[in-house]
Amino acid sequence: MASLERVGRAVSEPEPPRPGPAEADEDDDLVARAAGGDQRAFARLVARHGPRAQALAHRFTGSASEAEDIVQEAFWRVWRAAHRWTPGVARFSTWLHRIVVNLCVDRARRERLRRMLPFADHFDPPSEDPSPERSLGDRHAVDAVRRDILDLPARQRAAILLAADGERSNAEIAAVLETTEKAVESMLVRARRTLRARHRGREEA
Repeated sequence: MASLERVGRAVSEPEPPRPGPAEADEDDDLVARAAGGDQRAFARLVARHGPRAQALAHRFTGSASEAEDIVQEAFWRVWRAAHRWTPGVARFSTWLHRIVVNLCVDRARRERLRRMLPFADHFDPPSEDPSPERSLGDRHAVDAVRRDILDLPARQRAAILLAADGERSNAEIAAVLETTEKAVESMLVRARRTLRARHRGREEA
């Protein structure tokens, strides 16, 4: 059976590279142009930030089609609210991810989303043992943890998925979730405690 740490790494599927500081500055200009009706500027925002938003929504919902719907709605809201954007207050990516997370949380609460859906096959962890039995065991372990994550309370799920790639600080996660760093730390502790407990329960069984 794969270790919890190994499975945990597998849960964080690869994402496109995060935009750097120079691109963040350019985002402000693109949003301002989009606010004036520049569809080409808006399309650049979608191309630049859409893949990461899609990956976040996919991890949250476990469904590629639901993730696509959520991201489309998120960018539609960006288009309608672009005129209210204030450069320098936050990164555009933080604003976009906040919209995506809120849409995910709203959908989970509204529909009581607790689906046990596997993720795409190419997210399975590499195995040092090529035997079919070991590969099958690893896949079952990974799927079990992914189901556990989908079953977390919505905001805990959002916090742990935002932290999964290791690129966001607790302060950035707090900005996305519109809460405090202390609250984020608490959500992460509770989420990780739950995941560890469920993993131990399976190991003991």
